[in-house]
Amino acid sequence: MKIKKGDNIVVISGKDRSKKAKVLAVFPKMNKILAEGLNLRKKHLKPKRAEEKGEIVTVPSPFDVSNVKLVCPKCSQATRVGYKLVGEKKFRICKKCQAEI
Repeated sequence: MKIKKGDNIVVISGKDRSKKAKVLAVFPKMNKILAEGLNLRKKHLKPKRAEEKGEIVTVPSPFDVSNVKLVCPKCSQATRVGYKLVGEKKFRICKKCQAEI
């Protein structure tokens, strides 16, 4: 998977199109990511004790990684990710400006 935890992304399709966010978690087996403030869902919580009230909380839910592009830290544009081999090390690069990510 070309997107990692902590990357800045921009959504390219769906209800949150053109929003920017930071990746909170990556689920490579499901090919999904969890981003800060995107794809929010409402979750109903039961009261824990008799005197408490139940509540409705908004939580982010995972969405498919194909709906996002990485934002390059150097050129600050949404870009595809490529790889470059230097000796034994493998680096992610921006396809637009060829900068290391």
